[in-house]
Amino acid sequence: MYVIRKLAFYLVAAWAAITLNFFIPRALPGSPVDAMLAKLALRGPVSASTRKSIELMLGTDTHQSLGAQYVSYLKGLLSGDLGVSVTYFPEHVSTVIADSIPWTLWLVGMSTVITFILGVGLGMLAGWKRGSWLDAIIPSTTMLQSIPYFWLALIFVYIFAVNLGWFPISGGYDPNLVRPAWDWPFIANATYYAILPAITIVISSIGGWLLGMRNMMVSTLSEDYVLTSEAKGLSPMRIMITYAARNAVLPSISGFAISLGFVVSGSIVVETVFSYPGIGFTMLQAVQNNDYALMQGLFLVITLSVLCANLLVDLLYGFIDPRTRVSS
Repeated sequence: MYVIRKLAFYLVAAWAAITLNFFIPRALPGSPVDAMLAKLALRGPVSASTRKSIELMLGTDTHQSLGAQYVSYLKGLLSGDLGVSVTYFPEHVSTVIADSIPWTLWLVGMSTVITFILGVGLGMLAGWKRGSWLDAIIPSTTMLQSIPYFWLALIFVYIFAVNLGWFPISGGYDPNLVRPAWDWPFIANATYYAILPAITIVISSIGGWLLGMRNMMVSTLSEDYVLTSEAKGLSPMRIMITYAARNAVLPSISGFAISLGFVVSGSIVVETVFSYPGIGFTMLQAVQNNDYALMQGLFLVITLSVLCANLLVDLLYGFIDPRTRVSS
């Protein structure tokens, strides 16, 4: 029943998100047709037939009621039709998103997983050994987190890319050396280009995971069941991992679920500074060009990703902490 209740809740949440994703863009001023005509007008006069052609091309030439449009929208979603992108015309929105997602999953996904593992692992050790050198460096990591993303990224570009020349300044790969393909030369080149943006994300966000896990470990170590396990003579390693860390990590897992969901949205600032071809950079291009179809598709993918990530972690949470299943 626990799993069924969770599935029902997230299905309703997904329907609400899809519905809002349909109505909100239609409440905004302007239209993608006007945005495209404005670009064409810079090159000369635009005739009425041109407007009619663009409306037919983008699928906005309809006199249907809002309800009928909503039904057509749902049918389009089921068939994977999200419309045509104005920014990347004549590419379909689904094609643009499919091309951008692997870059973001590779960069932000791996950075998030590495940050979580390092932050939770080091936080566990800092809480277990209070007063050690590891515990003393926590304030410096939180200070790094307070620095704005774009500022830290610009500093790293200036030091490691411009002055030292260790890493490329921008881009996802070197088009003069490799072509996009699932082979070792391309993967190695793409990894080399992703190192500096990944370091920026890890350094600027590890402080929160480290501090949160450290504080939860200190709180958990004073619980009766930990004192009982020590009195029973269990090994320190077993007490730290099985009794203390397993309970202390639960709040961090909830935060990790939210972070995983937002992985698909990318890191707009970092991808913009490094001109990295991910979802965040694509979203910035869509906003700058009033590409409503692309924005709508990106928001839909991000929302569904967040819901899926939260559902998976809710189910995992119920497995780690059986009290959750009983209380719900």
